[in-house]
Amino acid sequence: MQNFEAFRELINTPRNIVITTHFKPDADALGSSLGLAGYLKKKGHKVSVITPSDYPSFIAWMAGNEEVMNYENYKIRGKTNNLIANADVIFCLDFSVLARIEAMSEQVKQSKAVKVMIDHHTFPEDFAEFVYHDTKAAATAQLIFQLIELMDEKYLLDVPICECLYAGIMTDTGSFRHPSTTPAVHRIAADIMELGVNTNLIHRRIYDSSTVERMKFLGYVLSEKLVVLPEYRVAYFTVTDEELKRFNSQTGDTEGIVNYGLQIEGIVMSIIIVDRPEAVKMSFRSVEEFAVNQIASKHFSGGGHKNASGGKTTGIGLAGTVEKLMRILPEYQEMLLAVRN
Repeated sequence: MQNFEAFRELINTPRNIVITTHFKPDADALGSSLGLAGYLKKKGHKVSVITPSDYPSFIAWMAGNEEVMNYENYKIRGKTNNLIANADVIFCLDFSVLARIEAMSEQVKQSKAVKVMIDHHTFPEDFAEFVYHDTKAAATAQLIFQLIELMDEKYLLDVPICECLYAGIMTDTGSFRHPSTTPAVHRIAADIMELGVNTNLIHRRIYDSSTVERMKFLGYVLSEKLVVLPEYRVAYFTVTDEELKRFNSQTGDTEGIVNYGLQIEGIVMSIIIVDRPEAVKMSFRSVEEFAVNQIASKHFSGGGHKNASGGKTTGIGLAGTVEKLMRILPEYQEMLLAVRN
């Protein structure tokens, strides 16, 4: 972090702090937010965590979850807007473009608070006074842990804080199997375990807490909606709005399905395309050197990590999105076929 001493001085005095993260937070987004909140509260700050939307129930066990405010809740919109407007510091975690917080973006932009961005995604915007940004980091939760180390305040870490941070690191590394899993990541995990965190329990809370409806939905998508294109080494799934309603799909129910495509022998890229009211949402996953963030940013108004990215389309529907995908795949065929996996 540039100007680290100025940052240290800023947060060594108790202040009104807001922490926010991206729309539809995942375990890294919420875990880094609540982990940082727990740490800052120990330093005497008044901390409010405001998310731009709801998030999956399987991450709602984290310490501090009961205090999180959902900006989509219009009953408390006045309160959340006042907290943002009157904050001394706003931490922006796990996103580097203000559009990622959607309806909150203008309020955060207009706030006179000092902005702090902590993130590991590509192509950050220049909106924060303090930036701790590292695209090589496995997770934003890793950066929060490292920031606390830089502050020489690891003694403030406790089990609830580290549970949140471990959840973010575990999920963003794909349970420590993605290429971003470095020796430094394993050392942080070891430090967390030595503090007494039950890592097996965290894994079960996140991955072994599906509803019966979600399991039926998963079975349906795998058996009925999987399309394999061996000539491109691509697999994709489509999910309609009607299918989401049929299985009473909740926030987070489609999460992780895209990874199943990569379990097929020879597949290099997997995509799930979901028809949402606001847009057709896409999640991309890939292996080895094939960079899906280039496809997401160039063709689908998205971006993200090299092997895990998101995108969307508007105005062309689910069928139009699939047609667009089919049109652009030949552009990447040679690269897809060249990957060794």
